[in-house]
Amino acid sequence: MFFEDLEIKGNSIPQTILGYGPFIAEPYFGHRSRLYQVDLYTSPQNIAEVIMESYNQGVRAINLVNDPVLLEAYDIVRDNGCEMKVIATVGKSDVDYLNPNYEVAKEADWEDDIELFRGYDCPLMLVDEFITDAYDWKLTSKILSEINNSGSLSGLVTSFPSKTTNLISKNLDMDLFDFYMIPFNSLSYMMDISAFNASQREDFKQRLLKLNKKVIATRALAAGVLKPKETFTFFKNIDYIDAIALGVAKVEEASEDFSLLKEF
Repeated sequence: MFFEDLEIKGNSIPQTILGYGPFIAEPYFGHRSRLYQVDLYTSPQNIAEVIMESYNQGVRAINLVNDPVLLEAYDIVRDNGCEMKVIATVGKSDVDYLNPNYEVAKEADWEDDIELFRGYDCPLMLVDEFITDAYDWKLTSKILSEINNSGSLSGLVTSFPSKTTNLISKNLDMDLFDFYMIPFNSLSYMMDISAFNASQREDFKQRLLKLNKKVIATRALAAGVLKPKETFTFFKNIDYIDAIALGVAKVEEASEDFSLLKEF
């Protein structure tokens, strides 16, 4: 499961993508963010070792943002012959997840990010969630157009898959993008859905299908709340998710999680 490529407009996009969350100690990991800060973010070499083990397990894509430590780690990986497809998120800022300032998010230097990632094997660039969820559709359209002009495919990231999905087709030219990255897990954790029973899942599925975009699931492990086996069992029965972005924090986790994923 998730170990083939999606072929879109002449581009190959691996279905399994290594997420960046633990590497840059994203705050939504709670108390573990401090551990990730010490164990990973202060040591590009440690990050690189996790990436290389993921590569050894067959992972051929990585989600990157314009962060100097993360990029240094990936440079180490490339120097060791483990080059991956880069799925770039552009326009990422340091806004507070719990109380995001969307006006600040919109000021991120996404143009510099696009130019940076043109230098990588980067078939897909995504607009950061805090720009997407600012609902400044003119700005979002401009970023998507610039990504397309760079030669990469483009897509959106959202933190609010229910609300944002309802708004996209009413406010954007749907021909501007091909991918949609959303938080998605069996608990609806970090999703703007209070519960996720069978009828709610079906309603959500139909809304996603109407968008007719390739959907990438992120936060599939619910920031560590869910175990990999129960997560992958859930995804095995979901037919409307096209790719998955998984973050791992240790070499052992990379080995175990991606080995297990290949069994489904």
